[in-house]
Amino acid sequence: MRYEEKNKKGRTINSFIFEMFSFLLSAFIVFIFIFTFAFRLVTVDGSSMNNTLLNEDRLIVSELFSEPKCGDIIVANAEKSIGKIIIKRVIATEGQMLKIDYDNNQITVDGVIIDEPYLSVTTTKPTDYWEIPSVIPKGYVFVMGDNRPGSLDSRDSRVQLIPVEDIVGKAEFIVFPPNRITYLY
Repeated sequence: MRYEEKNKKGRTINSFIFEMFSFLLSAFIVFIFIFTFAFRLVTVDGSSMNNTLLNEDRLIVSELFSEPKCGDIIVANAEKSIGKIIIKRVIATEGQMLKIDYDNNQITVDGVIIDEPYLSVTTTKPTDYWEIPSVIPKGYVFVMGDNRPGSLDSRDSRVQLIPVEDIVGKAEFIVFPPNRITYLY
């Protein structure tokens, strides 16, 4: 093998290694940027969202959503009220009329009984009940867990309504454990 051919192969290998390193470094920087400013990884702590979310499920939470909508699963900072982050389902948003009929296990939003196929238990009145406003005030949402008897949520006087400004993001995907990977619509 001549010197020029050997030198050319050496440059090609060095070039390839440099390009791969540059690509991997760029991908790592983009990954860090996305998970710093756009998405967050959150671990479910507790059973309040059973059977939709289970304890120790890991979720990707989007911080790039605009307004919370009924049915969204959100992550909210409830540090001021109960000292922790909570994961709950939005039941009613600002300006919506809300009525909970515990006797008939029905929730009515704007005069329509909402369909909740994700529930496997009845909606119970919490022991620390408060008088829930019939219309959700501006800047707030009413949230509940899917495991209603085991959920500390907006029905409870310690949590009450969640300020929209305290919403961290919307849960988009279960990413761990592998057998539970799914999109949360």
